[in-house]
Amino acid sequence: MNSAPVSPLQSQPIEKNFSPLVKQFLDYLRLEKHFSDYTVKSYGADLIQFSQFLNGEIGAQHQQPQQGESKRSNEGPQALDAKLLKCEPLTVREFLAYLYAQNYTKSTTARKLATLRSFYKFLIRRGQLSVNPLSTIRTPKQEKRLPKCLDLEQVQKLLDAPGDADLLSARDKAMLEILYSSGIRVSELVELEMTDLDLNEGVLRVKGKGRKDRLTPIGSQAIKAVQRYFELRAIDPRSQQPQHTGRVFLNKHGQPLSTRSVRRKLDKYLVEAGLDPGISPHTLRHSFATHLLNNGADLRSVQELLGHQSLSTTQIYTHLTTSRMKEVYDQAHPRADAPTIPHPASPKSDGPNYYPAKAG
Repeated sequence: MNSAPVSPLQSQPIEKNFSPLVKQFLDYLRLEKHFSDYTVKSYGADLIQFSQFLNGEIGAQHQQPQQGESKRSNEGPQALDAKLLKCEPLTVREFLAYLYAQNYTKSTTARKLATLRSFYKFLIRRGQLSVNPLSTIRTPKQEKRLPKCLDLEQVQKLLDAPGDADLLSARDKAMLEILYSSGIRVSELVELEMTDLDLNEGVLRVKGKGRKDRLTPIGSQAIKAVQRYFELRAIDPRSQQPQHTGRVFLNKHGQPLSTRSVRRKLDKYLVEAGLDPGISPHTLRHSFATHLLNNGADLRSVQELLGHQSLSTTQIYTHLTTSRMKEVYDQAHPRADAPTIPHPASPKSDGPNYYPAKAG
């Protein structure tokens, strides 16, 4: 399947294209729902794309304009809001057909639908609409894909790759150790403040989705790696800029590290360790959860550690652990490889009938 086109989030500064209603919705997500900046931008990019479709800037109307009409509709934001309010289910279905024609994946299409649902629910709550145009639209069925997971040997190779001989190597090792030791998201990692760390107790305070804080323990190896990083950071003048010293992880210029930078660093160490280049920072989060469950942790505790709002989100890891349990069973149980034993009541059984007939 071809990759989806570059989203407006990546291709242009989308803030200039927001209509008043969309601006109100994004402010609501940011100020009242406390969504992260990246999440708000993603919602904004989806709504920009839908607005472009309504304006005929993309889609069938853009490809085949009527005679005498320009391809691009340059109507003002008020006119766009009117179109958003008049949107009907058929228009949404046409938008879905456009996404399908552009080879968007089912998961991406489902996310865009979720954005539109949230937007129109917001308009209904604010009294702008009485009927949600997405009420009859079904979300496409998702492919059930198990998350990638590293085994312990692969994790060890990755964590050993950076070393700790200099400041940047020590920082990278500390980042990888914390990601695997705590299972936090990369967005949570780069937002860690010095005041969020208690290395004596081995605990992090993590600012999760929706600005919900949680406490997460970290292991001795992660603590050791962070202490080494702090030792080298303390003697580096670029890391002493007052406006940035609150953040735990800084780049080589002494400024806060970005999620993209973390991904680039991981890619570098994957090559050095000879591991699958398709591994992402989130793979360490998957590995964290899977390894905990494999070693006896209960699902509810793992849910709390991951910061999942719903237990069903955490349950995907049980599919991985079930496969592992089956392997252990096949290796350890003395009758695991034995042929199927016939049921005592089966007509093919040579043994006695263990089930007496009912009194008649």
